[in-house]
Amino acid sequence: MTRLNAELLAADTVEPITSAGHAQLGIAVLAGIAVIVLLITKFKLHAFLSLTIGSLALGAFAGAPLDKAITSFTTGLGTTVAGVGVLIALGAILGKMLADSGGADEIVDTILAKASGRSMPWAMVLIASVIGLPLFFEVGVVLLIPVVLMVAKRGNYSLMRIGIPALAGLSVMHGLVPPHPGPLVAIDAVQANLGVTLALGVLVAIPTVIIAGPLFSRYAARWVDVPAPDKMIPQRASEELENRPGFGATLTTILLPVVLMLSKALVDIVIDDPENTTQRIFDVIGSPLIALLASVLLGIFTLLRPAGFAKERVSGLVEKGLAPIAGILLIVGAGGGFKQTLIDSGVGQMILEISEDWSIPALLLAWLIAVAIRLATGSATVATVSAAGLVAPLAAGMSTTETALLVLAIGAGSLFFSHVNDAGFWLVKEYFGLTVGQTIKTWSVMETIISVVAGGIVLLLSLVI
Repeated sequence: MTRLNAELLAADTVEPITSAGHAQLGIAVLAGIAVIVLLITKFKLHAFLSLTIGSLALGAFAGAPLDKAITSFTTGLGTTVAGVGVLIALGAILGKMLADSGGADEIVDTILAKASGRSMPWAMVLIASVIGLPLFFEVGVVLLIPVVLMVAKRGNYSLMRIGIPALAGLSVMHGLVPPHPGPLVAIDAVQANLGVTLALGVLVAIPTVIIAGPLFSRYAARWVDVPAPDKMIPQRASEELENRPGFGATLTTILLPVVLMLSKALVDIVIDDPENTTQRIFDVIGSPLIALLASVLLGIFTLLRPAGFAKERVSGLVEKGLAPIAGILLIVGAGGGFKQTLIDSGVGQMILEISEDWSIPALLLAWLIAVAIRLATGSATVATVSAAGLVAPLAAGMSTTETALLVLAIGAGSLFFSHVNDAGFWLVKEYFGLTVGQTIKTWSVMETIISVVAGGIVLLLSLVI
């Protein structure tokens, strides 16, 4: 992260790659985003290729020499992957360990054994929020679908009454709480403190997930009253295992990186002396790299060994966990390249000047930009990394708390109204056996509630802290 921060700081002190005026830069931004949107939605081109082409188009429309535009893009891609690539990889490994060892099943079964009746939606949102901490959204959906279907069918619940809280828990974690890719990239882009962002992200996430999950599910179940579809429930990982890790050990492994990063943030606030030995120790153990690495290493002994995994199988599991994230890494990296092209073209400075003229609060502007890109591209990650690049200059002179809230405003906006250009929309539709209309009434509305509620809470927090 240090390298990326240095690049962003350097970007403020060097000449832009183009001397275009506000009008031309504005057209260049719209053209670049339009190219990305058109390629993703109309031509179904992969987001990595779309972002790459869109970045070059942005530079060309801004009047930048092609070689300089290429340099900006590749620099941004490299520094972004250097900053968050290892963290995404460690998160993927931890998620794979959690799923294949049966640890996720242990948490699910333990909580469900103590819940029934009216408390079931609350149990589901709790399960999804805990599981969603180390897992990518799509992985979390696949992992929880069997549980949602079984609970709905065995308990004769409306599928939406059980499914919406689970989806809300996963989605809120994905958009607001590091170490998910979107929040990590935004933290790097605006030079926010990860520990403070994590703490405030959890603070915003709790009321948001309650409103969008258990409370909204009451209405969603009335609007779309469907039973669990009669299709084969995917086999759970633990059904093939003789043993699986215990509940306490699994929960400890999942929460270890969160505890370490929050501890670092707390020590930084209490001591506030970079030369203090205690603070320097916590700066190391609370860094996201060390925190996630510690959790992965602990998981070998708390998750894999109790499940009977031999050394050779552990190595294979790590390899399988890394394979699916290649596309995610490339998309995140290309988003960083697009961001750097925006910065080097002078677009960030233009946004800063325009926002001062319009007197739009920085947090609201960040939310609106993320909403616009989310609606256009359908990708929360693309919306987050693109919006972060546009509003990065607004973070100059902000306090630690303000930059953390800026990250959360971007994350909240990136979740707004998922519709037909979002892969998550079709994932939910197919798994739950819904029509397009039913998916919009439930999933899309839930995503909008998350975005609006989280954005509103971020704005309220900016007034009191």
